Amino acid sequence: MKDEKPEKQEESPWVAVARYSEIGFMIPAAVIVGYLLGLLGDYLLHTHWIYLFGIVFGAVAGFVSMIRRALQASADEDKKEDGK
Repeated sequence: MKDEKPEKQEESPWVAVARYSEIGFMIPAAVIVGYLLGLLGDYLLHTHWIYLFGIVFGAVAGFVSMIRRALQASADEDKKEDGK
């Protein structure tokens, strides 16, 4: 027997809104997490500059995540158009 996946049902417009609005929150959330981890590193190591690396790392991680999500959404739309 083959394990075939059933076709996806049409998703609600609210699901699409939630998926695309997530992209707008990725970068600020990643920057805030990087900043907080940098502050923790500064506190533990008794320095005052590691938070800058945390901010930069968070921004880069946020952009990478945003680009991956956008490419995935684009591929999903292409699959949906090819299936019709």
